[in-house]
Amino acid sequence: MFDAIHEECGVFGIYEGKKTDVASSVYFGLYALQHRGQESCGIAVCDDGVFNHKKAEGLVSDVFSRDELKRLGKGNMAVGHVRYSTTGGQNHNNIQPLVIRHVKGNMALVHNGNLTNAADLRRSFELSGAIFHGTSDTEAIAYQIVSERLHSSSTEEAVERAMPHIKGAYSCILMTATKLIAFRDPNGFRPLCIGKTHDGAYVIASESCALETVGAEFIRDAEPGEIIVISENGLNSIKTHCISKKNICIFEYIYFARPDSVIEGVSVHHARMKAGNILARCSPVDADIVVGVPDSGLDAALGFSNASGIPYGIGFIKNKYIGRSFIQPEQHQRESAVKIKLNVVRETVCGKRVVMIDDSIVRGTTSARIVRLLREAGAAEVHVRISSPPFIHSCYFGTDIDSEENLIACNCSSTEEIARYIGADSLSYLPVEALGELIDNRNGFCCGCFTGNYPVDITGAGSKDKFDEKLHKITEE
Repeated sequence: MFDAIHEECGVFGIYEGKKTDVASSVYFGLYALQHRGQESCGIAVCDDGVFNHKKAEGLVSDVFSRDELKRLGKGNMAVGHVRYSTTGGQNHNNIQPLVIRHVKGNMALVHNGNLTNAADLRRSFELSGAIFHGTSDTEAIAYQIVSERLHSSSTEEAVERAMPHIKGAYSCILMTATKLIAFRDPNGFRPLCIGKTHDGAYVIASESCALETVGAEFIRDAEPGEIIVISENGLNSIKTHCISKKNICIFEYIYFARPDSVIEGVSVHHARMKAGNILARCSPVDADIVVGVPDSGLDAALGFSNASGIPYGIGFIKNKYIGRSFIQPEQHQRESAVKIKLNVVRETVCGKRVVMIDDSIVRGTTSARIVRLLREAGAAEVHVRISSPPFIHSCYFGTDIDSEENLIACNCSSTEEIARYIGADSLSYLPVEALGELIDNRNGFCCGCFTGNYPVDITGAGSKDKFDEKLHKITEE
């Protein structure tokens, strides 16, 4: 409905070591990660080697009632997932966890990221007789691990042998009858962290904010390439695939993650404040008020205000009760969609020169509507500042950025032309060369969607959102 970047997936796992209400713990963890995916969700519980699971389309609170959590029963470990599809469409078989029964046991897999060689992996397995039920790349990961498990002494060894064959971004949690295994791609594109509760339970999550919801203390981030094995023997680490350079997606800090999360030692709130600070320094403007577009624009707006001395104000109220299921049946009704999601606080902006801070511009249509809302509320001027550089390339590692032909920065010859399109008096983006400042230049990061320079080879990855089409062509062949 809205011209915006969509959330990533979120993964959560807990190992208690004793039978308890682990389903409720995962529920709270997924609730904290709901911002990363609002399309579907699922939980799988292990009770003495027996797996019980539930997954469906919808928000965590809609899918899992008290009775549903009770039906899952108690167990000693569990995994969960919230999903926004980046590879694979809205197919029920793509909802995670993927629960698989194979010759050497059961496993449940959850995945955040996107593989660049998913179609090739799938074709290879299908030619050997494998049957796929969905279209997500997570299923290809599962097949690769199961294939390696046939010739390995343990599941962690199978994961270790599978990792060289799966290319791209993946932060995964795998549950077997006796172990919880987490593993992260060697570039560390997507976040993954480890926590521990006061009673000794280990927790793995996409973001540190989810640890706090179950009373777990943050221990550390999983290293890129690391395999973490949690069992009755405690926590063990396999680092044969670890490399020295990190390539965390910089957009995790700009948009995806919750502001109270800390990723690779950097506060997301701090990074967004820094983005606003840089914008004020690099693109100053005479104005009366600074407002942020909820949610990720708010911290950057506060940073812009602090650096510029222009007062910060609440310019928008977001209707938090609108989920992804809210769609407009008629084209002419789409124009009112932004008004339903965002209301302007007229008293804040009326008669004032407004600096509007947002996290990104994709096609430009939503930005144009938001600028129009400010003008209808009486804003004398609207100066747009974006806390990221312009998108000019696709992402192959899980960020749902539109194809290049649909990106406004690829279709306009200048920033001034984009400003005219969205109806702004001026427009400025965060400079690409300033991205390192967001994380205090302490870690490596991927910014391929802004520069076209990707940290790994993307040959054969195909065009954005063409995975289903590639599968269709393979079927025809």
